[in-house]
Amino acid sequence: MLEGKRILVTGGTGSMGRTFVHRVLAGELGTPRKVIVFSRDEAKQHDMRMAYLHRTVTTDEVIFNNFRNVLEFRIGDVRDYGDVCSALKDADIVINAAALKQVPTCEYFPAQAILTNCLGAQNIVRAIEENSYPVGTVIGISTDKACKPVNVMGMTKSLQERIFIAANVLNRRTRFICVRYGNVLASRGSVIPLFHDQIRNGGPVTVTDPKMTRFLLPLDQAVDTVFAALRGARAGETFIPRAPSASVMNIAKALIGSRRIPIRLTGVRPGEKLHEIMVSEEEMHHCVKRGDYYVIRPMLPELRGGKASAGNALSREYSSGDNVLGLAATVRLLKRTRLRVEDQDFAANKELLR
Repeated sequence: MLEGKRILVTGGTGSMGRTFVHRVLAGELGTPRKVIVFSRDEAKQHDMRMAYLHRTVTTDEVIFNNFRNVLEFRIGDVRDYGDVCSALKDADIVINAAALKQVPTCEYFPAQAILTNCLGAQNIVRAIEENSYPVGTVIGISTDKACKPVNVMGMTKSLQERIFIAANVLNRRTRFICVRYGNVLASRGSVIPLFHDQIRNGGPVTVTDPKMTRFLLPLDQAVDTVFAALRGARAGETFIPRAPSASVMNIAKALIGSRRIPIRLTGVRPGEKLHEIMVSEEEMHHCVKRGDYYVIRPMLPELRGGKASAGNALSREYSSGDNVLGLAATVRLLKRTRLRVEDQDFAANKELLR
């Protein structure tokens, strides 16, 4: 599917972007002609470049010896229309992972969240439309917080979804689709790295509310969702993985283990929900099951293409408060994904090259 393609990853130095690039370079969907990592953080780009240059062990990347010709780093900002045009002009596939995604940050600086999460998406759409760039597919990376949003981050991500979905109406040559998923385990700024730091420093571990639940998704499963959407999404559709959920309290207890470290309750932060929603009550009426994923079909009649071949997949909204893992199952999940404090690969921040 990616054989000979030019792939642009905006925000490609983030946790998801780095894992996506690693797996694309491994050739599991074919050998691409070019992978462009586009971001405004030169330090992260430098670290990522050096990690590939200085790797001394055998790698599974089938094109590793040729990566200098395949992997390209480009400084730029999705907020800047000129930067976006320059990066997009030869791309076949665009993965828009650039985002301001920290809930408190977006609450204090909502205008900045709009510029990155909304204007950035609109710049991609505008560049393709106004310049007739031959981009085949654009995938917007979204979040469960975009569903029934109560915070700025979720609101701007919800608008990003709508910007991409609506783009299909005026530009039929490009397929604009989205993926939406919950908390990615161990991604930057997520609760697990915070708990790791607190545990290594002797505590206390801070939990906002003992009843709070979150969907938990390994980085590789997040990338699997992107791959699945690339394979099977129709214009305007949103792919959603079926993921386990756990209480934040059990995550803390699972990571603490037998250590004598206290847990301190701090209260819900501005803009936080007790439970995240992946598919809302309104969306469930046009949500179908496709393989291992829920797919939200577009609401716009121009994109519906007649009746769905399958009936609605859900009879109620899809919430992290449903089917919550117990403590033992949470421990097993963290052990299986090597995200305990004693798993040195993560403790050393080696999420890029495994």
